[in-house]
Amino acid sequence: MDEGFPGSDVRGSCATTLRLAIVAGSTITFAPLPPHGRVVLGRDEGCDVRIDDRSVSRRHAALHVGPPLRIEDLGSANGTFVGEPQARALTARTHRLRRLSRESAEVGVGERFNLGATTVVVGRAPGGAAEEPDRGKPPADIVLLAPAMLALYEQAARAARSPISVLILGETGVGKEVLARTLHARSPRSSGPYVELNCAALPPSLLEGELFGHEKSAFTGASHARPGLLEAAHGGTLFLDEIGELPLAFQAKLLRVLEDRKVLRIGGRTPRRLDLRFVAATNRDLEAEIARGAFRQDLYFRLNGISLVVPPLRERVAEIGPLAGRFLEEACLQLDQRGAPRISPEALAALEAYAWPGNVRELRNVIERAAVLCAGESVLPADLPPHLMNGATPPSSGAASRPSGTIPPPPPLPPSGAALPPSGAALPPSGAALPPAGAAPPSSGDAPPSGRAALPPPPPSGTGLPPADAPPPSGDALARLRLEMKAADRQRVVEALERSAGNQTRAAKLLGVSLRTLINRIDEYGIPRPRKRSP
Repeated sequence: MDEGFPGSDVRGSCATTLRLAIVAGSTITFAPLPPHGRVVLGRDEGCDVRIDDRSVSRRHAALHVGPPLRIEDLGSANGTFVGEPQARALTARTHRLRRLSRESAEVGVGERFNLGATTVVVGRAPGGAAEEPDRGKPPADIVLLAPAMLALYEQAARAARSPISVLILGETGVGKEVLARTLHARSPRSSGPYVELNCAALPPSLLEGELFGHEKSAFTGASHARPGLLEAAHGGTLFLDEIGELPLAFQAKLLRVLEDRKVLRIGGRTPRRLDLRFVAATNRDLEAEIARGAFRQDLYFRLNGISLVVPPLRERVAEIGPLAGRFLEEACLQLDQRGAPRISPEALAALEAYAWPGNVRELRNVIERAAVLCAGESVLPADLPPHLMNGATPPSSGAASRPSGTIPPPPPLPPSGAALPPSGAALPPSGAALPPAGAAPPSSGDAPPSGRAALPPPPPSGTGLPPADAPPPSGDALARLRLEMKAADRQRVVEALERSAGNQTRAAKLLGVSLRTLINRIDEYGIPRPRKRSP
């Protein structure tokens, strides 16, 4: 990025931190912008912001971050398009666009431009000094409408008053971090520090130093002593997210801290006493991880003082509308739009009918994308990703009851006499049309799309999902269902890798998991490591 763009023009002012919102297909990604300079956008690996879309040229355009903000076409094949000035006051959904050909045009914060078929908007990045929320406090107005969520937060309020460790369970993106901050805010330790650590975000070689700290000269480059996160959380709460990703060798060291309430820095000789509360969260079935030897049972017992299970978004349909409205207001504020559009009844119906495998995190992503694409006063179904509209089915009403402290079980068995899918077969994806009983499985011999990495085909689909009121499984049937759920998860991984053309980082974002989690699942399911296609 080339630095050096002085100026103080009001339009396109960069007094606050800016970022790019990039909509390519059904996904939206964000890229931070420097305070000033020249940012090259394109498909080439050497670009400042890489956009992996075939309609984008290798070096497509350059954004001059001033003020003022200017977008310059670099001789792209599919064109750089900006809105006509006289059309900006119109409220119709049809916008007049002007193609730039090796020329530049001024754009404002919140105004969109197109690079080929990719839509880009310059918006304000959250988390400025005046906007950064206290990480130890939950949102002031948590959406709690579903009976299961009301009961969960009532139980959490009672658990917060005790010093016992809490284990938060639930699918990815359901809001486990918000619940952890609520536990801290309602506890006697609310005036103390609240420290978060994502156990999947750091490699094993850095985890020990991050948690335990080190003494001076403990290793090469340790020029001074440094306390770890355990000491930083003294007197408060330590939240260990993705605890199921913790390496097995490191689990014994964490167990010792939980039992002794002391920490020994790397290179130190004298343990330091700790006074803190542990809150852990995971989307994994830890009991199953214990059974296969991937998680220590004694550590599980120490962490599982009280278990709180956050229900998935598909079981909280009443909360989808209010959450979507809030996310839309936040997205429009960052895009400098004067007022947030309303969500049309048709779009809201589509949102409520979707199964949301990525839960609240996926909903936020969809709404941020809609805020970029919406060109009128209402968010319409056309502003939503295509996969929400293609065969979306309403979520099952009335989830079966389950014991407290367990991950939600797999779907129940079919009624007596119905044919079960073959062992290892994948369940149809949520929202997909189900094949009739006895239908032949789809062929898996099709060649991969042009330019994409060759990946193993997913297992054949079964004969259909069972009814919601079927009896719960037991014995061998439960074991078969677990195998089928693993096969369904394997199919999702394969499909994500296909959609991302073998790019594991993008596939992890599509699945809503960390890169490390995806790599673990690729190894666990025996999926050959894909190759990235050449740009």
